[in-house]
Amino acid sequence: MTLRSCHSVVLAAGLGTRMKSDLPKVMHPVGGLPIVGHVLKVLGQTGSSRLSVVTGPGMPELEELVGDLAPDARCFVQTDRLGTAHAALAAEKALENVTDDVLVLFGDTPLVTAATVEKVRGALAGGADVVVLGFETDTPFGYGRLLTDDGRLVAIREEKDASDSERKITFCNSGIMGFAGEKALGILQAIGNDNAKGEYYLTDAVEVANAKGLKVVAVAGTEAETQGINTRAQLAACEADFQASKREQFLESGVTLLAPETVFFAHDTVIEPDVIIEQNVVFGTGVTVRSGAQIRSFSHLEGADVGNGAVVGPYARLRPGTVLGKDVRVGNFVEAKNAVFGDGAKANHLSYVGDARVGEASNIGAGTITCNYDGFLKHHTHIGTGTFVGSNSTLVAPVTLGDGAFVAAGSVITRDVAGDAMAFGRSRQQSKDGMAKVLRDKLKKAKNQKS
Repeated sequence: MTLRSCHSVVLAAGLGTRMKSDLPKVMHPVGGLPIVGHVLKVLGQTGSSRLSVVTGPGMPELEELVGDLAPDARCFVQTDRLGTAHAALAAEKALENVTDDVLVLFGDTPLVTAATVEKVRGALAGGADVVVLGFETDTPFGYGRLLTDDGRLVAIREEKDASDSERKITFCNSGIMGFAGEKALGILQAIGNDNAKGEYYLTDAVEVANAKGLKVVAVAGTEAETQGINTRAQLAACEADFQASKREQFLESGVTLLAPETVFFAHDTVIEPDVIIEQNVVFGTGVTVRSGAQIRSFSHLEGADVGNGAVVGPYARLRPGTVLGKDVRVGNFVEAKNAVFGDGAKANHLSYVGDARVGEASNIGAGTITCNYDGFLKHHTHIGTGTFVGSNSTLVAPVTLGDGAFVAAGSVITRDVAGDAMAFGRSRQQSKDGMAKVLRDKLKKAKNQKS
């Protein structure tokens, strides 16, 4: 990372009309993070010491989101949508007295990488006054072409203005640009609107800079990382590319994916080497899986920490606040929420464990539930070390089971159970000889009378 300072301007005023949504376009998620959040995250990784985000009028939710994701960022409102250069100049005050690098990016390009942003900054550090990020594509139709001559970027030619030979060029404009800080504001202010739409286009910065005798160059990224999002179809395509990249990343890092195309990750998923992930697993945000763990088929995890050697699923759901210790077993159709399992604890099937602490080497029988909610407040269940809870038990919180306690199957536990005590919380069984035959005969007679 360069030691030069950097001020980044993120253009995020688009309404996303074609997405047919009341939500601002850049707030739609990719990998569980709003689109603009990906851009802000990368800029943070690449040393942007100052951030400006240009929003549109009436977007308080976007400004609030930016404040949450990047507390030091400033939001500026583009009151009239008069083109991309006009949008960048909404942050004009913030661009005064900038000395090193200025980046202008679009808020709807969530896949741009830190390495590519560093390429742009590297070119600025090498003496360029304007840097345009381009990409090679086999399908350049609709993109502005980058016209170069002996390493110099001469112009950006839009599709409608390009000659036949220029349309054959496959090096295209991504829209991401870098400026030498002391020249950035002057270049942007010199851009005019002498065009059919009367708008101020950021691409005209190339012509302005060349007219001033400044050094203008292009650097290359990839088509996938520079793709923008304007429609739901493009959002889905971007999500697919994000997932493909994540799968490749984890495979290369030593994670086993039995059917990679069926596993879905969030932007912040952390998985250590030697983890095995089976088919059809979904990771929401905030999940960490430690080495040696196994996530079995059809499981869903969010906000959970899975310990070394733990086995989750199949068909398990781990909700936020779940922490599994070493060698824990959380099996099929088990749901856990805000629950901490000590090393070696087991809940192998058909249970709900919420707002609870399960001690080391404890066993939760099938059908057990912790009744943590009384309609108004949540309550905690504490299960000690080496405790056994029999099948189909109901633990009514707040309640504590001491170390080594034993709860008989089918019990409803409403009071604390001491360590090494056995608790029965069920009605006494009664058997009446011959009564089954009497009942069957009675029911059969009633049925015959109705027919």
